[in-house]
Amino acid sequence: MKNAVKRTLALLLSLCLLLSAFVCAAAAKEEPFVPVLRFVASSDTHIRTDDDRTFLRIGKMMDEAYALAGSDGNYQKLDALLICGDLTNDGTPAQFDRFAAAIKGALRGDTRFLGVVAQMHDGVGMLRTKMLDTYSALAENTPDFHAVIGGFHFIGLSVSRDLLEHYDLGQLRWLKKQLDAAVAEDPIKPVFVMHHEHNLNTVYGSSSYDRWSVPYFNRILKQYPQVVDFSGHSHYPLNDPRSLWQKEYTAIGTGGLYYAEFTIDGLRKYRPADAYDTAACWIVEVNAQNDLRLRGLDIEADRILCEYTLRNPADPANRDYTPEKRKAASSVPVFAADAVLTAAPSFGACTLQIPAAQPTDGMPVVLYRVKAVDRYGVTVKREWVMPSYYRAVSQPVIEYELDNLAAGTYAVSVCAETAYGVQSDVLETEVKIEDGKSAFAAFFLRMFDAMKKAFEFLIKIF
Repeated sequence: MKNAVKRTLALLLSLCLLLSAFVCAAAAKEEPFVPVLRFVASSDTHIRTDDDRTFLRIGKMMDEAYALAGSDGNYQKLDALLICGDLTNDGTPAQFDRFAAAIKGALRGDTRFLGVVAQMHDGVGMLRTKMLDTYSALAENTPDFHAVIGGFHFIGLSVSRDLLEHYDLGQLRWLKKQLDAAVAEDPIKPVFVMHHEHNLNTVYGSSSYDRWSVPYFNRILKQYPQVVDFSGHSHYPLNDPRSLWQKEYTAIGTGGLYYAEFTIDGLRKYRPADAYDTAACWIVEVNAQNDLRLRGLDIEADRILCEYTLRNPADPANRDYTPEKRKAASSVPVFAADAVLTAAPSFGACTLQIPAAQPTDGMPVVLYRVKAVDRYGVTVKREWVMPSYYRAVSQPVIEYELDNLAAGTYAVSVCAETAYGVQSDVLETEVKIEDGKSAFAAFFLRMFDAMKKAFEFLIKIF
């Protein structure tokens, strides 16, 4: 009897412990992200005096960021706005004045502006030193700065004053000194670094082939796991998973407020037809545990494109977004069970209607690979079409014209692909293409025959 009671009590105790663990785990899982710091990270505003588009986008971006902050019941502040270079399109005094007006009109309360200027666009309209002095007179920060907001360190670097240098040795020494000071003050907090160009071989657009990167900072930043580095220049989309990179430190591509650009296969600097309809930025938040929440905002649509939570990056063990891990997590996109690929033929071409595939890993489908095979089994076309994954738009069907096809019958197939090259099963269809000359001749003969019959009919009547 005693043993039975003991067994019953032991079972009840085990069930209570199991239930307690389940409740605790559920509570931990549902625990909200409570910010203690919030800022906007953006770049490439390219302000002009003959185009209001990006001038207005700065205001729109900040209105949306303030609305998002105001909807948070725990923390409603927007502490800073970061713009990582190419503030202007041509670096003229008038464009810098217009940029300053846009910032002044967009910021509210004690939101602080932190910006850097770049070589490529900011530095073309004036001598380098004059440009940097012009910027300093308009901004709240010097071209190179170290600011502390809410106990968090922000370090920014602009292009060098020396025309023969991009970033000079003095700036690199200064950067290391500022990082040492920030880490000495608090080694467990993230330290935010910003500059214009990506660091070589980090985020999407930073390879030597892309040519949107610089080699200067990596040797320094690799010594500081606390660093969260923001850069622009490439305009490559921030919601592409390759725009978030973690290894020795964390690097993040900011997209841009003025058009989107890509490298696809061997094609560099590709801009789709809707490239200039694109504008995006990050809403970055930090909680008391020094975790980061990143939300990519489509400014034109006022919708969130993507969201990441990064465990405190100061701990080198917290590297959930390395390229290797992201690639391993990339799984096969899928077409709906009833999805059908259609091809409408025309003379020498056909128009494809490609049903959108759905991701299975939370990462977007970035390409559709198209192939056409003739009746002899020879592949005559290998092409790609890119969906507008970089914008918050609904795209249930992607239309694409496959042209320059000789007369004949073709098997056409399409597969969907992730940013890491993982491909779906294919959709297939068959299409018959008429030769343009033959089709025109046939059309002409049909018209001649119709005219002949009409003439014969008229003769009978009269």
